[in-house]
Amino acid sequence: MSGRARLALCAWAATIMAACALLPLVEPATWIFQAALMLGVQTGVGALTRRVPLARPLTIAAQSLVTLMMLTLVFARQQAVAGIVPGPEAFRYFGTLLQTGAEDVGRYAIPAPLSDGIHLMVIGGVLIIGLMVDALAVTFRSAAPAGLPLLALYSVAAGLSDGAAWLFFLIASAGYLMLLLAESRDRLSQWGRVFGSASRSPGAESAGGAVAPVRTGRRIGVVALGISLVVPLGLPALDGGLLDGAGAGLGSGSGGGGTISAVNPLVSLRDSLNVDEDREVLAYRTNTDNTQEMYLRIVSLDDFDGTSWKPTERSITKVPDDFGTPIGLGPDVKRTVIQTQVVAAKDYEQDWLPMPYPVTDVDIDGDWRYEPVGRTLVGDHKQDTKGVQYKVQSLIVQPTAKQLSSAPEPPPALRREYTKVPASLPPEVARTALEVTEGSANDYERAVKLQDWFAFSGEFTYDTEVQVGSGSRAIARFLEQKEGFCVHFSFAMAAMARTMGIPARVAVGFTPGTPQSNGSMSVGLRDAHAWPELYFEGVGWTRFEPTPNRGTTPEYTQPESSGTSGLPDVPRPTESASAAPSAEPSARETCTAQQRRLEGGCGTPSAAVSTDSDDDERSFWGLLFFSPWTLLVLPGTLAVLAIPLLPMLWRLRVRSVRLGAHEGAVAAAGGQAVSQAVTYEGSAPGGSQAPGRATAYPRTEAAAAHALAAWREVTDTAWDYGIPPDESQTPRKAAARIVRLGQLEPTAADAVHRVATAVEQVLFAPQPQIPAGLARDAHQVGTGLRAHAGRWTKLRALLLPRSTIRVAWAASARWAETRDELIARLAALRPRLRRPSTSQNN
Repeated sequence: MSGRARLALCAWAATIMAACALLPLVEPATWIFQAALMLGVQTGVGALTRRVPLARPLTIAAQSLVTLMMLTLVFARQQAVAGIVPGPEAFRYFGTLLQTGAEDVGRYAIPAPLSDGIHLMVIGGVLIIGLMVDALAVTFRSAAPAGLPLLALYSVAAGLSDGAAWLFFLIASAGYLMLLLAESRDRLSQWGRVFGSASRSPGAESAGGAVAPVRTGRRIGVVALGISLVVPLGLPALDGGLLDGAGAGLGSGSGGGGTISAVNPLVSLRDSLNVDEDREVLAYRTNTDNTQEMYLRIVSLDDFDGTSWKPTERSITKVPDDFGTPIGLGPDVKRTVIQTQVVAAKDYEQDWLPMPYPVTDVDIDGDWRYEPVGRTLVGDHKQDTKGVQYKVQSLIVQPTAKQLSSAPEPPPALRREYTKVPASLPPEVARTALEVTEGSANDYERAVKLQDWFAFSGEFTYDTEVQVGSGSRAIARFLEQKEGFCVHFSFAMAAMARTMGIPARVAVGFTPGTPQSNGSMSVGLRDAHAWPELYFEGVGWTRFEPTPNRGTTPEYTQPESSGTSGLPDVPRPTESASAAPSAEPSARETCTAQQRRLEGGCGTPSAAVSTDSDDDERSFWGLLFFSPWTLLVLPGTLAVLAIPLLPMLWRLRVRSVRLGAHEGAVAAAGGQAVSQAVTYEGSAPGGSQAPGRATAYPRTEAAAAHALAAWREVTDTAWDYGIPPDESQTPRKAAARIVRLGQLEPTAADAVHRVATAVEQVLFAPQPQIPAGLARDAHQVGTGLRAHAGRWTKLRALLLPRSTIRVAWAASARWAETRDELIARLAALRPRLRRPSTSQNN
């Protein structure tokens, strides 16, 4: 292999090794094989054009054209000319796929499903990076700058994934160092032989090459990789080292870094929403499709002193077997019992246990205590949520607007506790609440008007960068500036509800999270949320959502289901475009919570989540097996896979030719007598013979060739099993040697001797008697040798038989004959070439 070909192969390998960092981002990971195959075609085109040779820009242009045609064939063949030539329609389709891919990247958590858009982005990105690496390292012969596109590919993946980043860094770095080493070796080889130390062996010196520089380069690379992996561990000031998977700490948990605390929601919620990396803290599976109601509640804040909200200090008890009916929930309210299994991340430290509300039963190990008023669990004796797994039984309460609007007065004690408003609260808070809810007939209408004012009609702006503020005027400033995040909205609505005599508190926890391709839900740091809960007798504590662009608006607060005429008809992202009934499930029923937060909802399915047959056909396996791409890929793949099998295939072919396909099949089927045999002249008409009489071959060229071929097959089979041939021995001694070394049983030993006797008959007898069934005997010898061979010997005899060296011998002999023939012809032509010149001189 030439130096440039080796460099091109290393550039291909380095790109694929760097692309391995993308494997945790998308599943299934089968795209890496398609990317490797397409990148191999791109590399092969570059190697061919450089061999022509073409100018460097033309080489890159040819690779780019082939890459574009491959992408067109795989992703936009229906929009292309002849399925491979891209036109305006194909480019428009590429733009659509890239747009939907960008939307899917923002929609799905890691690992994302391999939608068409994401598929194009991943494959196209790898091919573009591969083209840049090949152009820099091979075409322009400068491997060092090729590390920049490789670094870009790795950095994109490392910035999105928090898995075994050190492993993918190690793989990508090894690929880059391999590329540098190949280039250095190629450059050194152009200077001739490079000598190492004086202690080099003569064999190594005669081989030439840059052994000492290569060895030194490998050592330097290993040391550099070790330093790059170890040094970040000793530099805590450099956040985000390669082995730092926990990330920056949040809150004030006792566990140090990587924790979230609900004790100070003003700080922890803002920090969680503003993190650079949205790492997962919880994952859960539930048996309900109504995941929009799966708010995971950590703790309720019910003590409002005008400056901050905090949980009231209450007594805790052991976790009961049955939590009972939630306070205030009447028997006529619709409810659904659901089961949820939750797994907390190992770096998520929290004293309170996140659970759907209202919970009715919890199955969890550890030292946990129960707080009955908030129906929450809190860790005792330093018990926290790090890595815990638990099962929760909870209710999805679905009241109607009529039940909420007709709710009776709450109990006086509960009303007094949850409507307390400090004297320091600015009067404009209560005044604004009265203005917003003017004309309302009951507490339910007041609550809905407050929610809609914050979320829609009040022109508030959601901004996580706004400072939280403190003091009694924090809520008043928020109402004036109209900028904030979930803490501001929930605190303000709860305080305003209390000023109107509606029991209210604030819940802190997480929104439902993001659906995963495996059916689970993933909850990350940015899903941290706060929302108000208002109490209605007969229903209990009821969730409202005043924060714009966060969470989901509860069904019981929407005009189409409320039936009240006094509520404002404000636009909502979840409103249906038509009020006509339909037998098909509505968009709201089939949409996930994450999809509802996207602009435009999910009324129109995108190409990324379509389940049409066209999408299935464009999937990886569909493209591989049911497209014109098969005409290019499948033969090449089969050829590559067949290369290691060439010795075995050659050996099977030679055996078939030597022994005859028919006889071999009969012998393999059970050692039956050969059905076709050459008989002596004078045998029975039609080739029949008397019963019990042995069939024999006459001394003809066919008979001699058949006997010699059978003997050659016996000796080659013995060679394959470790008994090399000895040409100096007679056939009889060679047969005895095979029997002895191969430890053959009597049946196989007799078969060897019969074949050897037939060869002696052909070579020495004036009228040879050649028995039939030599092919069967040869197969029987192979069976006997196989019976006493070890496992490795059998495997080598099958896949890498020793007798295949005859191919090299035959090629060498053929080359020697051709060379001698050419020399003879040139010698014959010399007198003819000299003759005209002699006559001219005369």
